[in-house]
Amino acid sequence: MVGHQVSRVSFNGKHITVAGLGVSGVSAARALAGLGARVTVVDGGDSAALRERAVPLEAAGITVRLGDAGSLPEGTDLVVTSPGWKPDSPLFAAAAAAGVDVVGDVEIAWQLRDETSAPWLAVTGTNGKTTTVQMLASILEAAGLRTAAIGNIGTPIIDVVLGEQQYDVLAVELSSYQLHWAPSLRAHSAAVLNLAPDHLDWHGSMEAYAADKGRIYEGNRVACVYNVEDPATEHLVMEADVEEGCRAIGFTLGAPGPSMVGVVDGLLVDRAFVPDRHKNAQELAEVSDIKPAAPHNIANALAAAALARAFGVEPAAVRAGLRAFRPDAHRIAHVADVDGVAYVDDSKATNTHAAQASLAAYGSIVWIAGGLAKGATFDELVAASAKRLRGAVLIGADRALIREALARHAPDVPVVDLDRTDTGAMAAAVREAARLAGPGDTVLLAPACASMDMFTNYNKRGEAFAEAVRDLAAGPGAQE
Repeated sequence: MVGHQVSRVSFNGKHITVAGLGVSGVSAARALAGLGARVTVVDGGDSAALRERAVPLEAAGITVRLGDAGSLPEGTDLVVTSPGWKPDSPLFAAAAAAGVDVVGDVEIAWQLRDETSAPWLAVTGTNGKTTTVQMLASILEAAGLRTAAIGNIGTPIIDVVLGEQQYDVLAVELSSYQLHWAPSLRAHSAAVLNLAPDHLDWHGSMEAYAADKGRIYEGNRVACVYNVEDPATEHLVMEADVEEGCRAIGFTLGAPGPSMVGVVDGLLVDRAFVPDRHKNAQELAEVSDIKPAAPHNIANALAAAALARAFGVEPAAVRAGLRAFRPDAHRIAHVADVDGVAYVDDSKATNTHAAQASLAAYGSIVWIAGGLAKGATFDELVAASAKRLRGAVLIGADRALIREALARHAPDVPVVDLDRTDTGAMAAAVREAARLAGPGDTVLLAPACASMDMFTNYNKRGEAFAEAVRDLAAGPGAQE
């Protein structure tokens, strides 16, 4: 299978301004300069790290302008933005006033494809994107296809499109930011995993956020994969302008109807890509093939399987790929059992939607939560999870918001409020959680908040939790 028959766009001689000196900005600047464009990179920061990053770009003939990101460089023909820059940034207002288009690195990558380029199987959603894309890549590899997991997952997408490595198909993770700036993207097939309030400060409203997520379905050729349990994702499919013959394919944790994939008696089954789907179903894998087999992870696996099946992958490869897959660190990762209590690190649960999915995976929980709320509220999360909570240990800057929600919706749950942000805070949280937990319980780090008030990122937060659990397992002497 090959991509659309398109000709690679020429950027030779164009004056292009790249907004942002991060990973995607550097990738775009290098690529466009290599294609003959005259490139200026602008960034509002002026740190030593940014100046160091600018040196090799300047050596390659790229102009770098630090400390001034509000004015449009003279003669600019096109602005290429890094994903995180808000649509109301002064630079973009200046571009609009000058009649200059603003696009993202994903749009540039799409325009640079040619008739030999691999088609894209694209994934977005509030939560689960990275895991689903990695599962998809594992399935595609098991089918013997040359593939890579790229995009928001970490590998700059322009580098892959322009690279020498040839692929049969690409598994592409796309954020709402990237989709906002990619108007011409047309995937082979795509999935929206779920929708919950997130990044609303960037998008301005839930409606705008959902609309940007929905862009992933535009122009799909074979399948638009949606979450049966999240009607908003199906609505996005209904609103999308797709190619004739493209199908809506649902995934569900229940028994699937026709044109769906789902779960029956511990099996993942396909009633979408089989002959006479109204009567027949095809076994794809066992739930036990998925590690961990938490409900939201099973949903991720179903979405990945649907996209792979849309590309023609056989059932045996779906099973083999799911069996081979292991999630990245800090995603509902079992750390250890201590005195009959399981300790699970889901530091990646940085918003309420992700935390609720994590809490739903266990029956009796001592919950470690808190951090930067980013404007989130916690009543719905706590109300939905109250019956599962044996106790809660709260950390971080906005822990009071969670404490108040617990008081309203789970008043009988014992709560430990840790008013400290030093390096020993996580160890203290684990000790307090161990005190509240009993045999058969799970101590779950699912913060429902960002980490930057106490830690560099969610990885560091998860590492601190895992280290504290290992110290706990080693005995009192190791905890000093």
